[in-house]
Amino acid sequence: MSVYVIANVRILDPERYKEYVKQSPATIAAHGGRFLARGGKSEILEGPASSNRIAILEFPTLERAKAWWNSEPYRLPKALRQSASEGSFVLVAGVP
Repeated sequence: MSVYVIANVRILDPERYKEYVKQSPATIAAHGGRFLARGGKSEILEGPASSNRIAILEFPTLERAKAWWNSEPYRLPKALRQSASEGSFVLVAGVP
């Protein structure tokens, strides 16, 4: 069953974050993941307004998603993202 990583990120340093955007896709693909949404136009339907960047990633299994998150190739891009932004990342199981 697919699992999804939902990221809600407030960018603090746009220039540094651009480097993360360049580096992260290969690490995701290496674990069978792909972007379903990545920083495109969004609209708040309910709740407080936000200008955060939203991304949704899909992985084939929970194990593959966690393997990506903890992988050595993602370690440096993750640190770069953490230094340039703040936010939340949630792992959500899909439905059968």
